[in-house]
Amino acid sequence: MLYQDADDQVLERDIYLDLNEAERVGSTNRVHIVAQLDRFAAGYSGDGNWTSAKRFYLTQDDDLERLNSRELQDLGEVDMSDTNTLIDFATWAMRSYPADKYLLILSDHGMGWPGGWTDPSPGRRAKPNIPLAQGFGSMMYLMDLDTALGKILANTGVDKFDVLGMDACLMAHIEVLSALEPYARYAVASQEVEPALGWAYYAFLSRLVQNPGMDGAQLAKNIVASYVESDVRILDDEARAQFAQERYGLMAMFYQESAAELARNMSTNVTLSAVDLSAIPAVRSALDGWVQALTDVNQSGVAGARTYARAFTSIFGSQVPASYLDLGSLVSTMQRSGGSTRTDAAGDALLSAIKSAVIAERHGQERTGSSGISIYFPNSRLYATSQAGAPSYTAVAQRFVRSSLWDDFLAFHYVGRQLPAQAESVAVPSEGATYVGPGAGEISIDDIELSSSVASYDNPVTLHTWVRGSRIGYIYLLVGYFDPQQGAIRIDDIDYILGDDNQEVNGVLYPDYANQNNVEVEVEWEPTVYAITDGEQAAQALVRPQIYGASPEESVYSVMGIYTFASNGQQLYAIMQFLGDQMRDVLTYTESAGTGAARRILPQAGDTFTVLDRWLSLSGSNKGQTYYTQGDTLTFGRERFYWLDADPEEGEYAVGVLVEDLDGNTYEQYAAIVVQ
Repeated sequence: MLYQDADDQVLERDIYLDLNEAERVGSTNRVHIVAQLDRFAAGYSGDGNWTSAKRFYLTQDDDLERLNSRELQDLGEVDMSDTNTLIDFATWAMRSYPADKYLLILSDHGMGWPGGWTDPSPGRRAKPNIPLAQGFGSMMYLMDLDTALGKILANTGVDKFDVLGMDACLMAHIEVLSALEPYARYAVASQEVEPALGWAYYAFLSRLVQNPGMDGAQLAKNIVASYVESDVRILDDEARAQFAQERYGLMAMFYQESAAELARNMSTNVTLSAVDLSAIPAVRSALDGWVQALTDVNQSGVAGARTYARAFTSIFGSQVPASYLDLGSLVSTMQRSGGSTRTDAAGDALLSAIKSAVIAERHGQERTGSSGISIYFPNSRLYATSQAGAPSYTAVAQRFVRSSLWDDFLAFHYVGRQLPAQAESVAVPSEGATYVGPGAGEISIDDIELSSSVASYDNPVTLHTWVRGSRIGYIYLLVGYFDPQQGAIRIDDIDYILGDDNQEVNGVLYPDYANQNNVEVEVEWEPTVYAITDGEQAAQALVRPQIYGASPEESVYSVMGIYTFASNGQQLYAIMQFLGDQMRDVLTYTESAGTGAARRILPQAGDTFTVLDRWLSLSGSNKGQTYYTQGDTLTFGRERFYWLDADPEEGEYAVGVLVEDLDGNTYEQYAAIVVQ
C-alpha cells in the first residue's frame, strides 16, 4: 500500500516517478500493489497534469513518464494530512485486497518526532491545540499517526502490519519508532533528509514479487540494501541520462557518470535503517538505565556529547544547534569524553540494544557515526520554548515519553527536576521554571592584537588573542564589512579555526578543548570574501561551515537564500550545500528561515537562487540584532554552482573571533581593519 502525498511543489515529480518505478514491477496473483496519489496544482505538468487524488491498482508497465495502471477511483481534492484520509485508504485496501502480509509506505515530507505529511490543498483542517502547531500548522502529527494506525488495524482485524515504511525525511527517531511499535513488526526510515530519488521501488518490489513468501525482516532489509544504488534512475541508461539532465542542466553531456559513480555521489550524505520494532522496548529500557547513570556525572560533559555527536538536519532553524542526534553517536561521544564506570556500562548496554534493534542500516561517508536511530536533544534555548520544548514534545511524542525517562532527563538536565526511578508521568517544567544550560560557558576573549590595521592582497594581517573560560565548543574566524549607510555590519565570512587537538569518534571529528581554559588563537587573514557562481555570473555570499572537517576541503559549507521555481514563481527558503567548493545539494524548507520540513531537490533550468545577506545592526532600536536582506540572484542552467574567492571591496572591516560554547551561546571580539 503506497500512500503518496505529492501535493507539494518540491515532491510531486519525485513521488510520481516513485509510483512509476513501482509500476515497472506491477501486481501479480500473489502480490497486490495499490496506491493513492495526490498531486499538486502548478507543479509537475506531466501525464495529463491532473491535480486530484486518485487510487490505482498497479499493473506492469515500463513507461516512467506515464501511469498506465488501472485507475480505480478519482477522489477529487482530499487532505492527505488528515488521519481520516489515511485510515480510509488503508482500510479500503486491506478489505479489497486481503493478504497474509501487509506493507504500508507513507511518502511526503517528514519532520522527525513532530510527524509530517502536510497538504496545502485544501488545507482547511483545524490545527491541534499544541504550541508546535502555531508554527507548523496542519499536518499529521506523530500522536495522530499513532491513533490512525490503531484504527486501521481495528477496522480490518489485522494483528499487525509486517512493515511500515516512512519514505520521508528524518523519521528514524526513537520517538517515531515507539509510536509505530504496537502496530508493525518492522519499520524502515531515514535519520537524515532523503535525496530526490526517494526509495528504489522497482528493486525491492521486484525481489518481493520473485519471493512473495519473504518475511517482513527480509523485505525491510531489501529496502535498505537497494536504497539509491539500485534506483531505476541510476541503473537504467535512459533514466540516468534524464536524471543527469535534471541534475546538471545543459552541462549534462560533460558529466557522463557511470551508474556506480552516480550512486556513490548520491550516497555521501544519506541514511536508511530497518528496525525490528519488537526490540524497541529493550532500547527504551536501556536508554532509561543510561540516563539514570548520567545523573551522577557533571552535566557539562553531557552537554559536550550533545554538541559533538553526529547531528542531522534541523527543522528548527539555524539560530540554534542541531537537535536531531544519532543515539549511538551520543552514547559513544559521552564515553569518549569521560563519564564513570557506571555510565560506560550503561552506555554499552544501550549500544548493544540499538545494535539488536537495527537489522539493516546504511549511511554515506558524510554521515559516519550513524547507528540507525535518532533522538531529540535540544539545547537549553530550544527546550525552553513552548513550540519545541516539553509542552509540545510530550503532547506529540506521547507514547515515547509515557514509556521512557528521556523527557524526565531533559527536565533534570535543564531545570534540575529530580529524575524518577521509572517513567510514571510526562515531565513538563512549571511556568516560571529557570532553565540553565549545563553547557553554557563563562567565556571571555582578550582584545585582539593585529600585526597591522591595514590589509591588502599582498599585506595579510595576523590576528592574535586568547579565549578564556570553560565549555568551549567551536572557535570561528568572523569577517564583516561595515556599511556606514546601513549603520550595520554585513557578515561576509565565518569559518572554523581548526583546533590543535581533535577527537574522532566513529568517524565524527570535533575539536577538543575539554582540558583547556586558555586557548591561544593566532590566524592570518588575507583580505578575501567569497562568492558563488552559476558559471556565468557570481554573487557574493556568506559561505558558512556546517560540518567540522580536518581541512576546509573536507568540511561542508552552506549558503542561505530564496529558491524560486521558474514554472510558477513559488518561492521557498533554501540552503545550498557545498562539499569543499562544489555544490552538492539544495535543501528547501516548508517554512521561513530554515524551519519546517526540509527536502533535497533537483534544480531545474531557469530556477533561481537569491542569496540572503546577513547583517548585524549597530544603531537604532534593533542595535545588536541580526537581520537579512536579499542579495544577488543566480540562475540554474549550464553549470553546477561552486564557490570561489573574491576580492573584498575597499573599506572598514570588523575582523575577529567568535566562540560557541557547549550550549550554543556565542561570544565575539572584533578589531577594525581597513582594506585597501
